[in-house]
Amino acid sequence: MSTGTMKKSHSQWSSRMGFMLAAAGSAVGLGNIWKFPYMAGQMGGSAFVLTYLLFMFVIGLPILVLEWLIGRRGQKNPIHTMEDVAASEGHSKSWRWVGIIGVVGSFLILSFYSVIGGWATDYIVLAAQGSFEGANGDITGKIFESFLGNVNHLLTWHTVFMAVTAFIVAMGVGAGLERACKIMMPGLGILLLVLVGYAAYVSGPSFTAAFKFLFTPDFSAINGTAMLAALGHAFFSLSLGMGIMMAYGSYLGKDVNLLSTACTVVILDVIVAMLSGMAIFPLVFANGLQPGEGPGLIFVTLPIAFGNMAGGTILGVLFFIFLTFAALTSSISLLEPTVELLEEKTPLGRKSATIASSLVIWALGIACLLAFNEWAEVKLFGKNLFDLLDYLTSKIMLPLTGLGTVVFGAWMMNQKRIREELNLNDFWFTVWTVLTRYIVPVAVIIILVYGFL
Repeated sequence: MSTGTMKKSHSQWSSRMGFMLAAAGSAVGLGNIWKFPYMAGQMGGSAFVLTYLLFMFVIGLPILVLEWLIGRRGQKNPIHTMEDVAASEGHSKSWRWVGIIGVVGSFLILSFYSVIGGWATDYIVLAAQGSFEGANGDITGKIFESFLGNVNHLLTWHTVFMAVTAFIVAMGVGAGLERACKIMMPGLGILLLVLVGYAAYVSGPSFTAAFKFLFTPDFSAINGTAMLAALGHAFFSLSLGMGIMMAYGSYLGKDVNLLSTACTVVILDVIVAMLSGMAIFPLVFANGLQPGEGPGLIFVTLPIAFGNMAGGTILGVLFFIFLTFAALTSSISLLEPTVELLEEKTPLGRKSATIASSLVIWALGIACLLAFNEWAEVKLFGKNLFDLLDYLTSKIMLPLTGLGTVVFGAWMMNQKRIREELNLNDFWFTVWTVLTRYIVPVAVIIILVYGFL
């Protein structure tokens, strides 16, 4: 691919804080609030939490830093960044395939992520209407089943969610991504603290039980399944392998300390995941519900709790607003790599590139939502389209991109220059080298192999 037609102008983050909030917003998504709690519930609580924390810092953080570093070097979309940085290091431009797989992965993920974002948005309305008042498991289960079976309803909310995502991204890096995250991330923090405080107030002893469930070490529960699940979730939670962080890194100036900023983002991501558990599990325990209910924990189990407590309607509305905000901060990052590519490589401007890519993703999202109703019996490799895209991206494409990134960064790039850029002393550079050359690649290979099992 020639970069001769590449547009010269390239946006920049206006501040380190703006970049950090945008990166944290990408990391803090449905995975923290929807997936983490039910995985912790299924994996025995603290055993999963401890393993997850370890992998976030040992595996996730080095890949995050490398994606930013490579993106900042290239100052282009992920595909051409990988191509140019590889050429500057004296290597084949075929390394652009790392960027290609990442961009395609984020594109595909957004098609079904937007569908789930539509669920969260619709549940704001359902909670506000008092749909869960006095509900039991049968009622909330039927509400969710009815929702999934209604094509027009799913399409409406998928369209609304995708339109809001496109509107924000079309505004640009500063006026769109950065400004939105500066508003939504503090909003997320306030909502989450309110939810945790309310859970503590109404659940009484169940709040203590939830705390012990999440944070009391139970090393006997740590097994191979829990470790692999925690490893995979740590990878997915930080938006790694999707081209997102490389794209975000391309808007960075040289003054940003990558390691300290990455540590801050990882810590924020972990805090949100932990607090989400402390907002959810007290309500689950107080209502005699099961913490390991799987994906239905948010859309079936929690509404039971909201419908059977004082102020549950207000709490339910706040919770699903919180969930929608978290979904949006991630969805705008998922759209950005494709828009950046089109904006730089085609005559399309920012708004046109956003509209064009959003329409294609929206159309693919329709096929994903039909997998829950009209096309439920249509299977490829034994999976419906929604599950197939989820499997293809999370189990194959993301690990492949992450593996390519860490191998390129640790073995193909000038390590002396990386050491200077990260400002590492002898000890920490040795730690960095061992992690990025040996431990992280092996961990990612394990994720990849496990995905095929």
